[in-house]
This record gives sequence, C-alpha cells and structure tokens, in this order.
Amino acid sequence: MKKIIFPTDFSEAATNAFVHALEFAKVVNAELVLLHTFEIPVYDSQFFPENYAAIYSSIELANFEMFKDEIPKLKTIAMERNLEEIVIKHRLMDGDLLYNLKNAVEEEKADFVIMGTNGISDWTTFFTGSNTSSVISGVDVPVLCVPIDAKFKKIKVIGFTTRYREKDKKELRKVLKIAKKTNAKVRSLYVKTSESDVAAETIKEWEVEFANENVEFLVLPSDDVKETILDFVLYKDVDVLTTITHKRSFFESLFTSSFSKKITKEVSIPVLIMHND
Repeated sequence: MKKIIFPTDFSEAATNAFVHALEFAKVVNAELVLLHTFEIPVYDSQFFPENYAAIYSSIELANFEMFKDEIPKLKTIAMERNLEEIVIKHRLMDGDLLYNLKNAVEEEKADFVIMGTNGISDWTTFFTGSNTSSVISGVDVPVLCVPIDAKFKKIKVIGFTTRYREKDKKELRKVLKIAKKTNAKVRSLYVKTSESDVAAETIKEWEVEFANENVEFLVLPSDDVKETILDFVLYKDVDVLTTITHKRSFFESLFTSSFSKKITKEVSIPVLIMHND
C-alpha cells in the first residue's frame, strides 16, 4: 500500500486539502499519515534552569491536546464522504515543518506529499523561499499543492506540461497510471516558442509510443508561455496541472508574478509537482 504524507496545521486551507488527500488516497490505494509540527520557542536554559523542562512540556502538551481534539473532526469528514476505510495514521513532531516533512517522507517511505496553500502569498513563498529547496528539491516524491479555493471535484482531465525530454516519459507514465484509476484523460501540452529546439520527429515519436494510451498531445505555438498555459487550463477543462521540477526556474516565475493571481483565482486547481532529476 502506498503512503501519503499530509502536513496539516488544521487551518481552513489544510482542511480543504484534506478532502483532496482522502480522495487521492482512494484512487492510488494509499494510507494517509497526518503530520502536525510545532516549534518550541528558544529559551536560554541557563536563565531558566528549573522550569525549562516544564515550559517545554507545557507547550508539547498543549499541541498534543489540540492534535487530539482535531483528529475526530477529520475522521468525521472522511465518514461524510464514505471514505472511513482510508487508513489514517498520525505524527506529532516538534521542530521546523520542512525539516520534519523531509524526515517523515524518508522514514515512512512515502510516495506522495499533499499540502494546502492559502493562495497567492503562499504560492510566492512556496516557490521562492526556503520551501522550494526543502520541499521540491529536498523531497524526492511528487507533491500535490492544493489552493484553498480549489474545492474537490472528480478528476476528468489531467494536464501535463512537457518539453519532450526523454526523461519526461517516465513521469507521463506515472500520470497515466493515476488517470486510469479515475478514468481521466491526460492532455499533454508543449508550448512551442520561436526558440524551440524540439524536432517534429520527436513529437511524432511520442505520439506513436503512447498511441494506445488515453493521452492527447497538444503543441501550441506561442512566445507567451504563461498565458498559453492559462488558456490550456481554462479551455481544455484541466482539473489538475502536472509539471516537472527540471523546469523549476520557469515554474517559480509562473507563480511569482501577476499570472499567479489568475492561476489561483480564475482557475484554482491543484498542481502536481513531479521529479525526474
């Protein structure tokens, strides 16, 4: 059985993403590992030699009590969606979220990470701050990022952005496996700019190789890559957008400009970040 790490602070964004995590767990036959982390304030123990341990214990206990109180709420959500059969485990860890997330992925041998975001500001932080190196680069499993406004709906179309690199095929096959389990269609997009170095023969080879799969290959000529991707998501009814981290520099710019407002407000769909480096 696969494992999904689901970091949560029990916020509205996390609760919304939890629904996606439950439904995704059902599709890929996985168990959920709920990860809640908290940071202990830094105290100089030489100035608090007697009550340092008590301070630590009280903070730890308070977080444990909150954790214990919130879990039944999540289980209720699972029951309401008839997904109570999904195995849910729990981890409460003190320290930095991203450090603990990386450790949890390694220790649990997780296959995916699913996490919620609050929207534009979080996208900016996620793709430009330390989160980028720690999660996208540091965690070598696919990460599904769910904007707070992305309410769950049945996945019918999965968008897959590619540059027709040979190693992209491995990730496309992974996406196709997921698509089969939810009877979804995969629409692959390549934005062909005036500086494109992809030969027509390469594109044809892909079409022949994946001829028996439920995938549609689209090649759209444009030098405005961001707007073309947005149009692709909007007009091709994409429910989940998949990208690969070898294009991280582009993907960072994708979510750190005014374009991020469009992708999170006008579209509000989950983004699945794959790894093949």
